[in-house]
Amino acid sequence: MATLGPFELGPETRHPAHGIYYGDARQLARHIPDESVDLIVCDPVYNEVWQYAWLAEFAGRVLKPGGSVLAQTGHIYRFEAEIAMQDSRLIKRPLIAEFFTGGFTSVWKHKSLNTWHPYIWLEKGDGYRSRGWVKNGFFGRRDKSHHRWGDGQYATEYLVDQFTQPGDVVCDPFVGGGTVPAVCRQMGRRYLAFEIVLDSVVAARERVRSVQPPLLVPQAEQLELEVV
Repeated sequence: MATLGPFELGPETRHPAHGIYYGDARQLARHIPDESVDLIVCDPVYNEVWQYAWLAEFAGRVLKPGGSVLAQTGHIYRFEAEIAMQDSRLIKRPLIAEFFTGGFTSVWKHKSLNTWHPYIWLEKGDGYRSRGWVKNGFFGRRDKSHHRWGDGQYATEYLVDQFTQPGDVVCDPFVGGGTVPAVCRQMGRRYLAFEIVLDSVVAARERVRSVQPPLLVPQAEQLELEVV
């Protein structure tokens, strides 16, 4: 394994189309320059509220003005997560809901059949950079084929398309099965993704390598992101 500072990289990650890094996001994220990320979209561990607090601090530093952070959360922990993500640099936006088609999540403890889940949406500053009106609810589909906590690609495709332009930088600090970088490669976005479980890193990298990038992409020099 080659190294770059604290990053542990496979040979393929030298190319900007393979920015999936192995390690603790709290350590790896220190090397992302301030105001260099256009969108953060991720799925933290719902009951580990500290992850949401850290995510808000991270987003406040690395997001460009007008950039957004979209964090999935659970119904039970939603209010705790929202409180934890309060940051003076971030403005609270409306909750976004993904409705499931073709299934639901069974929560045995609460005897609940969840047919949707929420995204907390916060924006840095007041320079809203979405490509248009944002639906506060859309339909997605569950997909656990890449990771036990994985989600279908449609939701990520919708959010990445809505909040970024080709060549923009999207970050997922808790990448799991690799849905966010796979979608970014497919849609011509740059990405930075972190994962603390090595087996998931290997699987996510392999998944992304199998994705066909768009035929028309920004110039190569625009796809480079310096990590210092």
